Order: sequence, then structure tokens, then C-alpha cells
Amino acid sequence: MSMMNAKATSEGEEEASGMRNETLAESGHSGEVKRGQVILVAYLTAALDLTFLFMQFGIIPYLAKNLGLDSVGFGYLQTTFGVLQLVGGYIFGRFADQFGARAALILSGASGSVFFLLMSLSTSIPLLFLSRLPGVFMHGIPGAQKLITDMTTPSQRADALGKLGLCFGIGMIVGSALGGVLSTKFGIFVPAYVGLVGSLINTLIAVVWIPSQTKPKLNQHVTEHSTSQSGSLFSIREILRLMKFPGVMEVFIVKVLAGLPIGLFMIMFSIISMDFFGLEAVESGYLMSYFGVLQMALMRTVWHYCIIAVPLVFAFSMLATITDSILTKAVPSSDTGAMLGICASVQPLTRTVGPTIGGVLYKQFGVSSFGYLQLVVNIGLFVYLLKTKISLRETKSQ
Repeated sequence: MSMMNAKATSEGEEEASGMRNETLAESGHSGEVKRGQVILVAYLTAALDLTFLFMQFGIIPYLAKNLGLDSVGFGYLQTTFGVLQLVGGYIFGRFADQFGARAALILSGASGSVFFLLMSLSTSIPLLFLSRLPGVFMHGIPGAQKLITDMTTPSQRADALGKLGLCFGIGMIVGSALGGVLSTKFGIFVPAYVGLVGSLINTLIAVVWIPSQTKPKLNQHVTEHSTSQSGSLFSIREILRLMKFPGVMEVFIVKVLAGLPIGLFMIMFSIISMDFFGLEAVESGYLMSYFGVLQMALMRTVWHYCIIAVPLVFAFSMLATITDSILTKAVPSSDTGAMLGICASVQPLTRTVGPTIGGVLYKQFGVSSFGYLQLVVNIGLFVYLLKTKISLRETKSQ
């Protein structure tokens, strides 16, 4: 039955690809926007969202320190944000499936606006914790992925999703550097003001330039095999249903394990930058702008960061693109938002458990422990993938 569902899904998605222009034509004011232009809008919103997100990543440890929050309290703050995004990731994905990518991106942009507004008002520790609350629906990247998934065929998807890596790089470079410069020259709250205005602009872009209907209307036969069984935004039964599709559980586990060591490093990056290297906010921003997501292994200086950055970033970006592409192809088109939401919960899950694990590793074993952990995990996954029978290619319909 699962194979029949997968085949019906693949056939339905290929059939739906020919209906996308018709779908756009029926979407009122936004119907004049061509498919390629809509995808470019998805890239634009993703780049802006990541820019503002990395702006606050760079300054939040310094803001917390100025408010008198110690390293333990900062860990709680990170965990709070992680739990909110963990819970919100799947709900956001289900929301996108039921109401469309446009509504989802509007929700994400509006939540980001409230997030930065509260952050700009955070003159005390309770307010700082309160500012994390809108993070439950701040999922600009899954929203952009959902839009791209709706607008592309399975054969085009990996390429289109892969280009989001460029947006990630732009957001990390510009956001990290800009956050450090603005906070140093104009004050710690200025990046929050910029993020507020930018999030409002991002919301407006979604309202004006994204069609209200981006998902093609499938025929009744495909709908019977692909439509979710539940109308609720959060359902454990629906999560389990998606995980039962061929290869989904195995690929998802690989995604989680491969991203865990990198996620632990990212959580501890700000603390290590201040404590181990003694960097100021602007210097930390410049450093993150260069290498973004990287891992520590047998290093003693900042230059060692830079040496290992290139292969690590390449591998991380490739892993994210491949796993997201495989998982969205493995489930019905009506569930791609939910699947992307589950994928988006991987990093929040790491941020939830990461502060405790990362703190222990750093305190007990030093910075090199993060590199050793990555090495062991990668070797284990390499051996597993060599021996596994997981199908890592799209199943073509006959």
C-alpha cells in the first residue's frame, strides 16, 4: 500500500507540474506573477529572513550579558527559543499545507516583527525571555522551501532547494557582520530596530508578490492517496504517518545525527568567541560572516577556524539540500509543508538539548571535543550508509 501511495504521489506531482501556470492564472491579483519570479521572491524572503536572524544571533549573548544573565541563564534562554521552534516547526508546516505558502510566510514575517519589537524593548531579563515567544512561528526558511516545493516538479526540486544555500550564505555573511557593526557603533538595540523594519518589509513582500494559491489542485484519485487524515495543526498520528513512508524514517535519522555536532558548536559559538578567543561583538560577527556553520577540530587560533570552514560548510549545505529534497519527494504533495516543518525542527531540537551537552563538552574536554564528536558521528554514518538499503534516489513512475 505504501508503494502504491508513493507511485500515486509521484504521478500526481508530475501531472500537477503542468497545472501550475493555470493555478497562478486563477490566483487573482498575484496571478500575473510568473513561476520563476515567484521562486525568486522565495529566495529574496529567505535571504532577508536569515539576515535578520543572524543579526540577533550575533548580539543576543552580549545583550544577555549586559542585562546580567550568566552562562547558565543564557543556556536557559537558548533552550527556551529551541523548545518554541521545536514545537512550532511542525505546526507551521501543517499550517502551510492547509492555508498555503503565502499565508505561512506572512505568519512568519509577522511573528518576526513582534519578535524584534519585544527584543528592542528588552531592558530586563524577563522581557528578554518574553521576546523569544514569537519564535514559535518564525520559520521563514521552511516557508520558502514550501513555496519552492509547490512551484517545482520533483526533478527540479533539488536544484531549486539547493540555491537556498546561497541565501543562507548571504544571510549569514551580511547579518552577522551587520549585527556586530550596528551594535558596536550605534548601540546594542539598533540591530533589533533594523530587524523589526526588515521583518515588516518581508511580510509586505509576501502579501504583494506571492500568489494566494501555489499548490496545484490534484485530481480526486491522487487526493485519496495523499490527503492528510487529520485537520488539526498538531497531530502525533500525522507525524507517525509521514514517518512510515518508505525511507523517510531512515533519512530523517541521518539528518538528525549528522547535524547534531554542528548544532552543538553553533550553540556554544558565542560563548567560545567571548571566553576562548576574547572577541568583541563586531569581531565575532566578522568571524561568523566568514565561515558560518563550522566545526572545531584540533585548533588553537582563529585561523584554524578558517581552514576547516570550506569543506565543512560545503558538506553541511549539501546534506541539508539532499535530505530535504529526498524527504519532500517521499511524501504526498499535500504533506510537503508538514514534512518540511518536521525537518525544520531538527535544529531547534539540537538547541533544546544542546546547551547542556555543549556546556559539558566544552567545560570537561575543551574545544577540540566538538571536532572529535563530529568525526565519530560522520564515520558511523558513513559506514551505515554504505551498508544500508535506503533508496536515496527518487522513485520514478512508469
